[in-house]
Amino acid sequence: MTWLKNLSKGKRAALGIGLLIGLTIIIYAAFGSAGRNNEYQPQNEFQLDPWIKIKIGGLDLSINKAVLYLFITAVLTTAVMIWIARKMQQRPNRVQTALEAVYDLANNNITRGNMPADYARKWFPFIAALFFFILFANLIGYIPLPTNSQEKTSIFGLSIPSFALYSATANISVPLVLTLVVWFSYHIEGIKAQGVRGYFATFIPAGTPGAMKPLLFGIEVVSHFVRIISLSVRLFANMLAGHLLILFMAGGMVTLLGLAALGVLTLPIAIVFFIFEVVLIAGLQAFIFATLTAIYLGGAVEAGH
Repeated sequence: MTWLKNLSKGKRAALGIGLLIGLTIIIYAAFGSAGRNNEYQPQNEFQLDPWIKIKIGGLDLSINKAVLYLFITAVLTTAVMIWIARKMQQRPNRVQTALEAVYDLANNNITRGNMPADYARKWFPFIAALFFFILFANLIGYIPLPTNSQEKTSIFGLSIPSFALYSATANISVPLVLTLVVWFSYHIEGIKAQGVRGYFATFIPAGTPGAMKPLLFGIEVVSHFVRIISLSVRLFANMLAGHLLILFMAGGMVTLLGLAALGVLTLPIAIVFFIFEVVLIAGLQAFIFATLTAIYLGGAVEAGH
């Protein structure tokens, strides 16, 4: 196998992909389209069927699985913070040590590392709550819950929804609302700190020629509106893509292609994606969102931002 060791990483990856494609063709030739379900629609996994319909005029306030996940996230965030506050010990156990490390990350690295000290004390509760809320929302999204109302499972004679994965942050409305709260907050804080004229004057760098000022001001205004898109879509797209990859590798691709035996290959890949999402992506996206929030707030109150 010395020839394999001499191959570059790119050639090894290409060889692995070629072997996977070849094995797929062999499986298809041997088993045909066994397992195909033409009625399966992957997008239905993210469809929000109303469980309890509540409509006030044109406003739809129906209870669905997204509301359930948000409720669980809010309760868990509040309960964990209260529990930690009441269970603080001189000799912390492993759980307290881990949560203190996360708390220290939110306090020192995310908040104080990107804001003046006086504003960091003021805004830390908001930024920390935002960080933990998104973190718990992301992590809960990888816990199977009986939320698939389109498919029923019989347990002890009771018909209950099938277990499925869903994340509240994979619904664009949730990251968008959080983003809008952040967006209005840092503009209001900037105006309070520097006044209306002083705040908007910081949109133009010092020493800019007079003819360039309107252009640069317009570009800065556009960039602030673009933050709404970038901050919300980053969180939404990462969580949605992760869940779609797990969905397809764990059985969706097998069902769509009708290659039941292909599950032997795709299931291990799904497990790898699942571990990668839980260990890295869930926490990383919460960290990025909270860090950008601190940066925007810190920049808004500093005259030279």
